[in-house]
Amino acid sequence: MARAPKFPMPNNWQFLMRYAHLMQDEGIAQQVKLTLHKMAFGGIYDHIGGGFARYSVDSKWHVPHFEKMLYDNAQLVGLYAEAYTWNKEELYKNVVKETISFVQRELTSPDHGFYSALDADSEGVEGKFYTFTKAEVEEILGNDADVFCIYYHVTEEGNWEEEQTNIFFRREQDELLAGQLGMEVAELQDKIATAKSKIFESRSQRIRPGLDNKILASWNGLMLKGICDAYRTFNKDEYLQLALNNADFIINNLIKENGRLIRIYKSGAVTDEGHQVAFLDDYAHIIEAFMALYEVTFDFSWLERAQQLANTAIEYFYDANDGIFFYTANDDEELIARKSEIMDGVIPSSNSVMARNLQKLGLLFEDKQFQEISAQLLRNVMPFMAKYGSSYSNWSMLLLDEIFGVYEVAVTGNEALSTREAFEENYIPNKIMLGGTQENLPLLQNRIAEQTRIFICKDKTCGLPANTVTEALKQIALS
Repeated sequence: MARAPKFPMPNNWQFLMRYAHLMQDEGIAQQVKLTLHKMAFGGIYDHIGGGFARYSVDSKWHVPHFEKMLYDNAQLVGLYAEAYTWNKEELYKNVVKETISFVQRELTSPDHGFYSALDADSEGVEGKFYTFTKAEVEEILGNDADVFCIYYHVTEEGNWEEEQTNIFFRREQDELLAGQLGMEVAELQDKIATAKSKIFESRSQRIRPGLDNKILASWNGLMLKGICDAYRTFNKDEYLQLALNNADFIINNLIKENGRLIRIYKSGAVTDEGHQVAFLDDYAHIIEAFMALYEVTFDFSWLERAQQLANTAIEYFYDANDGIFFYTANDDEELIARKSEIMDGVIPSSNSVMARNLQKLGLLFEDKQFQEISAQLLRNVMPFMAKYGSSYSNWSMLLLDEIFGVYEVAVTGNEALSTREAFEENYIPNKIMLGGTQENLPLLQNRIAEQTRIFICKDKTCGLPANTVTEALKQIALS
């Protein structure tokens, strides 16, 4: 679309990706692939240091507003990781790898919390840290500058004309450009990787953009979920360790002894009483993250914590009369009117996240209250979804689960985790993973043995145990 400015809106593309897969809609699939490609090639993506800027001021993803937000990068890590399982494009893997590296390097505190943002400007000039004149590139790269400038469209007058400097962006695939330059693809990629490293080193000597070092519970939940998604797809031990470190930070610093959340943690201490008041989005995103951590570790303690926080959210935020969650707790400072977040935006609404959380927890624990609240929330918004679909994308994913059903994939036995990894190589967006060696959930009762087995369950009915991933996938294909 030719609108400007353009925001990434990860949740919209995640819904469309799932819709395209479940409905076998190739037209929608191509639209998703095109957008993921254009964002990753555009100037909104930091090709030198990884990570995405907040939005593009133009309609071509070229000129970013250079501010880098944790919440954008958290969701985009998850989006591109899921996209790789759906469509194994090397570009997606590189985006996830480089963006997580950026978050580790520039947005992670010494005690493993995630900071909120990097400013757009340094030395009072927006984008000064990230942009280069052609002369600067040539000084850094010498004889290798020509190939780099072609690759990233660096020009003498500047491809960001109003500032007379260059924003690095791509247009051509490596295979096409290598052919045009008379190179092997591997040779081109090696030259670009070496040049990027030199540019990165030079850039690191510049005055850095300012850091917003607030650590927000809700955004940390988003980032933790994104890292779990990356681990689910790529099985990199460092991703799991990063996730576990952040989850421990949340437990030790953002959850009070009474089980309530703290919204803001800053500079090693909570600075005032107001920071201790958490909102619904804090609960929603941390519940979602803890569930994601359970699904990749089968460590039941994360699921227990998610369940406890869900019960706390219902107690303090849910209005049974209207069937909706308020954004503020019922014992917070009294407002003229308590508001509710319903419509999804750049971040999914806290009500839609809670609805999906409760659906999943309801299935895992066979908890009727959780399932009924989730169903009621969805019923409340159904009349509005068709009128303005782009503002209900997270709700629409819940609706997809209702239409297509949810597979509960239980993997039990001594090789449960390695079998989970193999199973996750297949794109099945409407599923929940559970398992391990303990009978700690209803679906795992009487299904634990030393031999590793996979149970495919749907609508409270389970198929015969499968001994291999291939056998289990056949059951899904036939259901």
